[in-house]
Amino acid sequence: MSGGAFLPLWPPQASAYAAQVDWLVIGFTALMVLFIAPVFVALGLFIYRYRRGRVADRGHRPSSDLRIELAWVLLPFVGALLLFGFSARLFLEARQPPAGALEIDVVARQWMWKFQHPGGQREINALHVPRGRPVRLRMISEDVIHSLYVPALRLKQDVLPGRYTELWFQADVAGDWPGYCAEFCGTDHAGMLLRLLVQEPADYARWLDAAGSPGDLASQGAGLFRQLGCSGCHESERAPALAGLYGREVALADGGSVRADDAYLRDSLLLPAKQVVAGYPPIMPTYANLLDEAAIQRLLAYLRSLAERAPREARP
Repeated sequence: MSGGAFLPLWPPQASAYAAQVDWLVIGFTALMVLFIAPVFVALGLFIYRYRRGRVADRGHRPSSDLRIELAWVLLPFVGALLLFGFSARLFLEARQPPAGALEIDVVARQWMWKFQHPGGQREINALHVPRGRPVRLRMISEDVIHSLYVPALRLKQDVLPGRYTELWFQADVAGDWPGYCAEFCGTDHAGMLLRLLVQEPADYARWLDAAGSPGDLASQGAGLFRQLGCSGCHESERAPALAGLYGREVALADGGSVRADDAYLRDSLLLPAKQVVAGYPPIMPTYANLLDEAAIQRLLAYLRSLAERAPREARP
């Protein structure tokens, strides 16, 4: 059964991870029933047996059975530990994307989802992915807090303004799966829907060709880099070299240091005076009013593409 317009009572599974999450929910529910049901059964029996007007021995004779008491304490404890270990493994697995995952940039805004593929293909409210390949989503919001939720994957991740969050998955079942915004984001929140279109690898390749591309994200970012005049400073002595910068530690003018990740590079574009690089004057202008999140993602793709290039010699 593939996804439809309405969320079924028990959503179908589109990945092996979703099946594991279902088993976790089933196990937790079974454990709760196992230890709660006897309490209510005993409660009903006692209410009936010791009801008013019935002859019964109501004396409070002291009695205990250590075996029953230990079992009542230890069995739920061991069951809870097993569930904790299983859920912790799933939690860590959901936050450690494998190497070589297909990276797709996501921008959320009222009331749509925008996706950018590495080859430059763009989509709105639909996401095509190949079946059986890990996909890593790098997400940010342009306005308020959103939350990307695809029930068939059993995954949900908040999308925040001014901060990157990530989500990865591997869809193992081809189909058209519905997705939603799971955070109330405004008057048209209920209409902020998306479709996850899982295709066979050959079909996905054909879709990429049919969608066309103005160039991959890194190439688009390189053009934007020169269009904005960034090369005038960063390819001279007036600003830090960018080749090999991504992922390295950067010394700051205040004596501290920061890792050059996506968040730092985004802040450097929009808030250049926030963390000034040691040895350089704070002369970089802000691009807050010139760039939207999609353009920033293209610039970041270009800067990430420079990570393998050898940096220029260290400057004083």
